[in-house]
Amino acid sequence: MMTGCRIILLMKVLRTAGTALAWARKAPRPLVLVPTMGALHRGHAELIRKARKTAGPKGSVVVSIFVNPAQFGPKEDLSRYPRPFAEDKKLCTQLGVDMIFHPAPADMYAADHSVYVVEEQLGGALCGKSRPGHFRGVCTVVAKLFNIVQPDAAIFGRKDFQQLTIIQRMVSDLNFPVKIVPVEIVRESDGLALSSRNQYLNAEERVQATVLRAALLEAKSAPKGAKPERLREMVMRKIATSALAKIDYVEVVDAENLQPATPRTRKRLVAVAVFLGRTRLIDNLLLS
Repeated sequence: MMTGCRIILLMKVLRTAGTALAWARKAPRPLVLVPTMGALHRGHAELIRKARKTAGPKGSVVVSIFVNPAQFGPKEDLSRYPRPFAEDKKLCTQLGVDMIFHPAPADMYAADHSVYVVEEQLGGALCGKSRPGHFRGVCTVVAKLFNIVQPDAAIFGRKDFQQLTIIQRMVSDLNFPVKIVPVEIVRESDGLALSSRNQYLNAEERVQATVLRAALLEAKSAPKGAKPERLREMVMRKIATSALAKIDYVEVVDAENLQPATPRTRKRLVAVAVFLGRTRLIDNLLLS
């Protein structure tokens, strides 16, 4: 298969840490990792394209597909999370991926495992407050993927802004020799941020889900110098126009440390999490 000027002879699908590590040690460098939980969509495709560009014509791209049980709470959607591996594999082949790492939970977590990676400053707000233990699971699995795949760089989307910020801190604090490359949010034509969970929405929920982006744009239209409390009120008022939307959180924080923004904060992040039926969606907007 020809992708640009690069010939992909055969994409590997590896399912154990040992085989993936052995492959990675021999793979052409730079090696770029795209960590995913599968159910790949156009947003993931942009991450993979960025990985391919970052790796260059001689480097290697690895996509991990693993629905990580450690980042799901007891009442969350682990059992129903979509797992269309055949479709994911086809997309990876089309985009010139060199290897898919697709382990089973038992291959990633021993029955008696007891060690986790815990971040203690950035993870307590936003999604971390709503989903206790979530980022412990995220940091642990990403650290394991870095050890198994040994990438030179890894690609993360800005839609999960808190996750991106925490991973950047983990890499810095634990001296992982991995460059974190962010990618902007990919949206549908009506503004809804692409997410694997969008497929859970029924027709009416899908229509009303556009209120997330509309609410964020309300904040963007606010007068220069508007106080964080004012921005938050504007966003909440807009979300309230949707009969089906139930707010999990609306926060205005400092984009650097995720602490509550003040009138003097130069770079603000407006972050929202909203339930449409049983489906929890997140979105965010940076304001300078």
